[in-house]
Amino acid sequence: MNIGILGLGLIGGSLGYDLRSQGYHVLGVSRRESTCQTAIALGSVDEASVDLSLLATAEVIFICTPIALIVPQVEQLIAHLSAATIITDVGSVKAPIVKAISPLWSRFVGGHPMAGTTDSGIEAAQKNLFVDRPYVLTPDATTPKDAIAILEEIVRSLGAKIYYCQPEQHDRAVSWISHLPVMVSASLITACMGETDPEVLKLAQNLASSGFRDTSRVGGGNPELGVMMAQYNRQALLGSLQQYRHNLDEFINLIAQEDWTTLEAKLSSNQQARPLFTE
Repeated sequence: MNIGILGLGLIGGSLGYDLRSQGYHVLGVSRRESTCQTAIALGSVDEASVDLSLLATAEVIFICTPIALIVPQVEQLIAHLSAATIITDVGSVKAPIVKAISPLWSRFVGGHPMAGTTDSGIEAAQKNLFVDRPYVLTPDATTPKDAIAILEEIVRSLGAKIYYCQPEQHDRAVSWISHLPVMVSASLITACMGETDPEVLKLAQNLASSGFRDTSRVGGGNPELGVMMAQYNRQALLGSLQQYRHNLDEFINLIAQEDWTTLEAKLSSNQQARPLFTE
C-alpha cells in the first residue's frame, strides 16, 4: 500500500519511519526541497517532493502540517486524488478541522496521535514514537466504515492505543490535559523570570532541577504550536484556564489563611487523583 505524508516534521517524519518498517511504501511532501532530501537520506520516506501530485497514487494520506495549514492544504490536495483515497490528519484540535474538511472529502477521518516532543523538524523524528501512546480518531456518522477500518489497521500497526470520540469531546478533553498544561507551564516560566533581584533569579536558575524541568517542559516548547492550540481550541481552553484560576485562588486563600489542614486534604486528594491520568 502507498501511504502519503504531507508535512515532514516531527510527527510526519516519525510516522514515515514506522510505516516503512511495517512494509508500506511512503510518499512524502514538504514545502522545502532540503527537507525532502533529508527525509529520504534518513530513511523516513521512500520518495519525497515539494509537489502535491506525488501523492496521487497514495491510498491513505496523513496531513501532518501545522494546524492552520491543514484545511488549505487539503483544499489543494484533493484535485490530485482519486475518490477512493482516505485522508486523515494529526492536528491537536479536531472540531474546526472535521467541520471544514468533511464536506470537501467524504473519506476523511480526523485523527490525533498523543505523542511528540518539544523538538520540531524532520531531524527530531523518532522511530516507535507512537508505541503504547493514545491515538484518537474522530469519524462522524457519515464517514464510510471501510475508511475507518483501513485507518484503524494502519494506526494499530504503529503500536498505538486507539480511542474513538466526537471532535468536540476530543477538544474539551485535550484542553485539560494538553493545552491547559502548556499555558500553565508557560505562565510558570514567565512568573519565574519576573523575579526582580538578579542574584535571586540567577540562584533560582542554578538550583532548578527535575521538578522545574518537568513542570516547565511543555511551556518552553514550540511557540507556533502553543498559539495554534489557543487559537483553534479557544473556547474549551478558556474554560479550562478559568477553572484552573479558580482552583489556584483556592490554594492562595488556604495559604494566606494558614489553613494547613484543608491544604493537606486537597494535596492528599490530588495525590490519589494523579494516577488516574498517568497510569
